[in-house]
Amino acid sequence: MWRVRAGPEGREAGVTPKTLILGIGNVLWADEGFGVRCVEDMAEQWSFPPEVTLLDGGTQGLYLLPFLEEADVLVVFDAVDYGLPPGTLKIVEGDEVPAFMGAKKMSLHQTGFQDVIATATLMGYRPETLILIGCQPVELEDYGGGLRETVAAKIPEAIAIALEKLAALGVVAAPGRAAADLLADASIRRGAYEAGRPSADEACRIGDARFLPAGD
Repeated sequence: MWRVRAGPEGREAGVTPKTLILGIGNVLWADEGFGVRCVEDMAEQWSFPPEVTLLDGGTQGLYLLPFLEEADVLVVFDAVDYGLPPGTLKIVEGDEVPAFMGAKKMSLHQTGFQDVIATATLMGYRPETLILIGCQPVELEDYGGGLRETVAAKIPEAIAIALEKLAALGVVAAPGRAAADLLADASIRRGAYEAGRPSADEACRIGDARFLPAGD
């Protein structure tokens, strides 16, 4: 059964649309974690109406479908290879979002999320409003690494853009803290994750040292 949605012009005045703010990516691969870290920071600084859900989507792919089914507005933070200078933010909206998610795939999570949007569209419940806030990564080939400074510095600007876009849609945030039950465990949030990373001398970056040949 297709779900019929009311567009912005069909909503009652003052009614907050059901909104999903989603960070996707793999925090284990340096700047791949940009989207997830944006949502974490947002949740630590802003509170939202009950119609708004903040979610660490990680690399969950089709498991995200139930969340999209409930949303009228979808805001996605992600690291995206736009072919631009590292650290550049680019905002894509509407029907262009699926195309940009699959244009230059950096990892399987982007293929997976493109499939999520395609499936939601096929089933008739793709969110009407799509906003992608993407950042050109600096480094992806660093397993266990954190965000590079150039990318991390763009998080406040990315959040400010999201808040402006949401306010224009009638989704108004206030200083405070949002529910964090759909975010990653505190042990792998950015501060704990990056501070707890062993040095290159303490941790083998090319595999499990227990199984490497002697002398390697």
